[in-house]
Amino acid sequence: MGGQVPIEEGLFTWPSDDPRLIGSECQKCKAILFPVQSGCPRCTSDDTQPKELGTRGTLWTWTIQGYPPKSPPYAGDIENFEPYGVGYVEIHDEVKVETRLTVADKDVLEIGLEMKLTFIPAYTDKDGNEVMTFAFAPVAQ
Repeated sequence: MGGQVPIEEGLFTWPSDDPRLIGSECQKCKAILFPVQSGCPRCTSDDTQPKELGTRGTLWTWTIQGYPPKSPPYAGDIENFEPYGVGYVEIHDEVKVETRLTVADKDVLEIGLEMKLTFIPAYTDKDGNEVMTFAFAPVAQ
């Protein structure tokens, strides 16, 4: 049986007791970017450094993905697909992150909802590894 592996190396710290998303900070204008980028889209500087991002934020906007995305790149179980939440979370004082949400309930999700970083299985790979991805969950849950 496999273990847990990140969906992509360098996207977040894994394994870790305190996993974080990894972004970049422009050393010239101080813009925060996610995911890691070698150049700054704000000032065009190529002087960026990796930066671990915060774990709390506010739901900026959201929707519910009601059907399986195209495969590839979607690697989930299409036959047992369940709708999931998708949104942008504005990590406090840093950057907006496009993310999976742990909730797909229109009665729970609302713009401005306080969210926290978590990690969920995306799918199981051919070697039996649980492929982990990041997501945000409502703080109240």
